[in-house]
Amino acid sequence: MIKKLFATVLMTMSAAAFAVPFGSQSVLVVEDDTGKILLEKNADAVVPIASLTKLMTAMVVLDAKLDMEEMIEIDSADVDRLKFSSSRVAVGTTLSRRDTLHLALMSSDNRAAAALARTYPGGNEGFKAAVRRKTQALGMTQTSIEEPTGLSPHNRSTAGDLVKMAKASTHYPEIVRMTTETKDVFDIKGRDVNFHNTNRLVGAKGWDIGLSKTGYTSEAGRCLIMNITAAGKKATLVLLNASASSARVVDALNIRRFIAGDEPVSKVVRAASGGPRIKASAGSSKAKARAKNNKPKAKASKKRVVAKVKTQRKRRN
Repeated sequence: MIKKLFATVLMTMSAAAFAVPFGSQSVLVVEDDTGKILLEKNADAVVPIASLTKLMTAMVVLDAKLDMEEMIEIDSADVDRLKFSSSRVAVGTTLSRRDTLHLALMSSDNRAAAALARTYPGGNEGFKAAVRRKTQALGMTQTSIEEPTGLSPHNRSTAGDLVKMAKASTHYPEIVRMTTETKDVFDIKGRDVNFHNTNRLVGAKGWDIGLSKTGYTSEAGRCLIMNITAAGKKATLVLLNASASSARVVDALNIRRFIAGDEPVSKVVRAASGGPRIKASAGSSKAKARAKNNKPKAKASKKRVVAKVKTQRKRRN
């Protein structure tokens, strides 16, 4: 009885009073059916949005009713010369516009997104004009998008505006399907190559995700948009500028538990590197946070101590 009462009280609390501090700098969670704001933190702050941009890119391309089976060749002009990000889509690869869009959404490939804008009617300038019209139509008054990938720090928005973009995206079956697939195989210059979703929560046991997009640049931090269903309730969440992928995942886990009326994952969650490891694919809605207690072995000399520490490779988006 006490637990149920506590859960009821929690559901009426604002983000400021939420038991677990968010690792993301901006947070907004909106219940889809009612439009009610469930959680909010710095939702009006205008910040870089990284690859969340690609949802807008996808909508603009689909709105143009272009031939999705038309073949597009990845050109040297599509190579990232701003951040020098890597891509497994080699220059000279020929893909259908549909597959190019799929790679841009599911695997957040920057060359694919750049190619979509380059081959848009009117080229990059025509694409930018279409984006301006789309943001205006959606009432995204605090949003500025200059290019299709999100690599530019000048692609900026607020959590409030991005909820509008996310909700609009759910009306495109192609975007929903492509962003919620865990993996797929694509023909890259005659070779089958496996690509995976950049959001490790997609396909994880216990998660019901209706839309997903991650983002990362040094300026934007770790970002995430998702549409989820928890305890029969549908909600759209936007997380911006988390310091680490673990913080982004923990925020999402806590939001899902909050919507379901459960207790938060942990009262203390370290977002910085070296903090608890989060098992996102737990068999139930309960997530397990585990800190490593083993101290690294060190070799000491008279003047210095050198510690050997194992590091883990982090996903970029």
